[in-house]
Amino acid sequence: MKAVQGEESRTMRAARLHGIRDLRLENLPRPTPGSGEVLLKVASVGICGSDVHYYLEGRIGDQVVTAPIIMGHEFSAWVADSGTGVEGLDVGQLVAIEPAISCGECEPCRHGHPNLCPDVRFCGTPPVDGVFAEYTVMPAENCFPLPQGFSLAESAMLEPLGVAIHAVDLAHLRPGYTVAVLGAGPIGLLIAAVAKAAGASEIYVTEPLTYRRQFALDYVADAALNPDEDENGMDVVAEIVRLTGGRGVDVAFEAAGAPETPQQAAALARPGGKVIVAGIPADDTMTMNASTVRRKGLTIKMVRRMKHAYPRAIRMVQAGMVDVKPLATHTFPLERIAETFEMVVAYDDGVLRAIIQVADEA
Repeated sequence: MKAVQGEESRTMRAARLHGIRDLRLENLPRPTPGSGEVLLKVASVGICGSDVHYYLEGRIGDQVVTAPIIMGHEFSAWVADSGTGVEGLDVGQLVAIEPAISCGECEPCRHGHPNLCPDVRFCGTPPVDGVFAEYTVMPAENCFPLPQGFSLAESAMLEPLGVAIHAVDLAHLRPGYTVAVLGAGPIGLLIAAVAKAAGASEIYVTEPLTYRRQFALDYVADAALNPDEDENGMDVVAEIVRLTGGRGVDVAFEAAGAPETPQQAAALARPGGKVIVAGIPADDTMTMNASTVRRKGLTIKMVRRMKHAYPRAIRMVQAGMVDVKPLATHTFPLERIAETFEMVVAYDDGVLRAIIQVADEA
């Protein structure tokens, strides 16, 4: 594979977070690929909820921003150059990228769980730079060539779709199962879509924002309920239990990260059911009543990113099993990243997933 010729500049533009709500567009050195690595020209990057946590709070749990960092990990890119030993990737090829670089040697990695690697290097997680930048370098094995016809927005949405696939995998969801999804952000909506594709018979979504409830109904949900009783909402636990004939759901997915939603998920699950927790709470705490989970004998599993999901995500989109395009509601250039983050924080203009389109072509 030969490098693109005629490029004179060895710098690139990148957006770095210097502090809470302090994003700055800067010129930085362009990275150089080493052995087994590829230089990628970044195409599109989704603004994930974890990026928003760093933007608003400067941390997620014990992962703290202590120095300027480039955020971003949901991305697609074109292959621009390669180091030695790279085969099967061509310059100009559009790829989706697994943002986690696991060690491959630890016990979790050797047992097939690279998402649990304690030494993982993950794009945009301190101190590892992410991809709100014009170029980045990644291992070739993390790059998945995309079929013709994939849009840049679809390509960036494959990473959150992979998280949703992993969440549904953890549930061992069977055809005919009933499902509740608490939180109709992009991850919650994609979990609902994957659950439907996996055979869920009924999907109940809870979400306080009116526009997201309507989107959930139009997209995949059988019912979308307002949990905010102060805003003409309802007791969503009682309502979903009623809708299931007093039984509860087979699987409750917590995808909101709100203080009350883990216990709501436990209360919604039937005896012997499952609770799958995907949300990230701002205060790094999660509460469920021990009596609820114990008496029901619930199985509780935590979603840690994803594993081995990209090929399936690509096939599901290609086959029309999940449509990710409607979730990419807004697209802005890199120059407008700061105002885009503020729009996402404010849930403004009906935003679901905002995409930063760094480049239009290879």
